[in-house]
Amino acid sequence: MNKHHASPAQSAQSVSEAGTPVDNRPANAGWAALLSGANGVRSLALAGGVVLHAVNVYIATTILPSVVKDIGGIDYYAWNTTLFVAASILGSALSARLLGAAGPRGAYIVATLVFACGALLCAFAPSMPIMLAGRLVQGLGGGFLFALSYAMIRLVFDEALWPRAMALVSGMWGVATLVGPAVGGIFAELGAWRAAFWSLIPVAVLFALLAGVVLPKRRAERSARAPLPLAQLVFLTSAVLAVSAGSVSPSLPWNIAGLGAAVILTALLIGTESRSRHRLLPAGAFSLTSALCALYATMSLLAVAVTSGEIFVPLFLQVLHHQSPLAAGYLAALMAAGWTLGSLASAGASDKGIRRAILAGPILGLAGMVALAILIRSESAGGWLTITPICLALVAIGLGVGLAWPHLLTRVFQVASAGEQDLTAASITTVQLFATALGAALAGMVANLAGLTDPGGSLGTANAATWLFGVFAFAPLFALFAAQRVIRLHGESGPRAQQACTR
Repeated sequence: MNKHHASPAQSAQSVSEAGTPVDNRPANAGWAALLSGANGVRSLALAGGVVLHAVNVYIATTILPSVVKDIGGIDYYAWNTTLFVAASILGSALSARLLGAAGPRGAYIVATLVFACGALLCAFAPSMPIMLAGRLVQGLGGGFLFALSYAMIRLVFDEALWPRAMALVSGMWGVATLVGPAVGGIFAELGAWRAAFWSLIPVAVLFALLAGVVLPKRRAERSARAPLPLAQLVFLTSAVLAVSAGSVSPSLPWNIAGLGAAVILTALLIGTESRSRHRLLPAGAFSLTSALCALYATMSLLAVAVTSGEIFVPLFLQVLHHQSPLAAGYLAALMAAGWTLGSLASAGASDKGIRRAILAGPILGLAGMVALAILIRSESAGGWLTITPICLALVAIGLGVGLAWPHLLTRVFQVASAGEQDLTAASITTVQLFATALGAALAGMVANLAGLTDPGGSLGTANAATWLFGVFAFAPLFALFAAQRVIRLHGESGPRAQQACTR
């Protein structure tokens, strides 16, 4: 990607689409420009929303084994993630309307309060259905927070800062890897998993207060309020839930029925989207010849690879390698730590470095998934001689995604049509969350079919681990082909894309 340079006519201080001054020159695209002055305050606000969302993800992942022991519901293990992410998709799609109606300040406050209500419901849950309801509400608030963070990047920062801003937002998952597993693991070991959800509520309230202080009350320019693409949203979330419903049963016909329903619903989504005047995704999202389709495909496949392992790794490590909930939570978070490291390391890359980073994502992901399929199934006492190779494989998967992610997202903005910037910003989160939800649902299906619940125990868990990582190794493999197409199409249309996104 060529860096965006200011013309001689540009002033040192430009004005963003939000009507707020951006106090950096395009030529100064370093971390200092992003993290100092007014940009630094805005960065804190955007990053904080992602931290809240991401910390909750790792808390829930870490304490789920303890939750299941207490209130039951092992068959619905993956549904905790699936419903959370499916609701996040709705929050993401609604974020542009929330931003337009309430402004940046009001939108963030509403998002955090919805999130806090979901945490409260989870903390009181006496059974798995109530827990799933709480996760649904949490997901809606989390989707708002996640999408608003990406949407505001384009509004308040100069284009030269986009890759670093993307890396900063993505890097907040690394902060979550330090906090989330610790909170979840400590409470799980104390036998007080409900307190983990209670701890999120004051943090959410504090963030709402911070957003009220540092974010602007409203946007300077109001975009036209387009009708909500309700039919597409119904098809999108129904496809995920169909796979989830199929994954609950170890019966192969039931699983096939769930997959078949998801395929039909996806076809209806594509057909409706292609004919609708009010789209869920930008133009060209489903066109196999477009750069946008290749970008979305690469992002989705990489996200699926991470999600498929991240959900079940704490369970596999506790059952097969006798790790404590705290240790298992931290080890599972190594993928996110690798993602953060990769994002920060590659944010300043240009030209050939970007192409190498995009290709490194699926290559490292494939190597890590194959290694986990071989290593994690063998039961052990949990010594470092056994755990270290597993840790390296987890880091490799996350590192690969992190290297590619900022540049994939930046190119999505670059190839978007001039009149679809808001839709494009929301679509980044929608696509990522859809891939995450689908990956979680499919992971649950594969694990249950492989014996996680029947016969269960160490044997069933070992079989589930082998099949899970073996099957999902195809995700980064296919992502490699999609990434090659991204690079080829960008080489052919890069100048046009750059011109289209220059304001």
